[in-house]
Amino acid sequence: MKRLAVYCGSATPADPRYVQLAADVGTALARQGIGVVYGGGKLGLMGAVAGAAMLAGGEVIGVIPQALVRGEVANYDCELTIVADMHERKAAFTRLSDGFLVLPGGVGTMDELWEAVSWAQLGYHAKPVGILNALGFYDGLLAFNRHMAEVGFVRPAHQGIILADTELDPLLERMRAHQPPQTITTMDPATL
Repeated sequence: MKRLAVYCGSATPADPRYVQLAADVGTALARQGIGVVYGGGKLGLMGAVAGAAMLAGGEVIGVIPQALVRGEVANYDCELTIVADMHERKAAFTRLSDGFLVLPGGVGTMDELWEAVSWAQLGYHAKPVGILNALGFYDGLLAFNRHMAEVGFVRPAHQGIILADTELDPLLERMRAHQPPQTITTMDPATL
């Protein structure tokens, strides 16, 4: 993995552990030679990941829609690409990265996570999707994902798309060992 798209919040929660987590991830990725592709802003967890990665000498590529340049305080200190909209942003994340690493975040982070999972099911990419479940942030989401599988809305072949761990290094190892699932487009329609 040469680069990971890092999905996380542009907000700064009151609990300082979230910002520290993001900074620690940015530093760790840089030290492991893994570049960061992220939302291109200086605020919140996004800014903490990028700032720490750059401080540690890592590659950082920001991709930000024109409408968010001012609101998310575009980070001109990194390699920054300004795109027309969120669709272009997410397509760039997929094109530029070797996988997706999800840290705590809000609605935008959820949108990015579920699109990465959906696209893996469809075969639009064959890249790992990892959730860093630090501080138990994603316990509920992971339980809901299991519930969707138990009810039958996530096919058995796709139940392993989301890789989750509470620690970064084991998660990265699992992401490196990732084997893409059989995609919906290659399945027998009778089994869908």
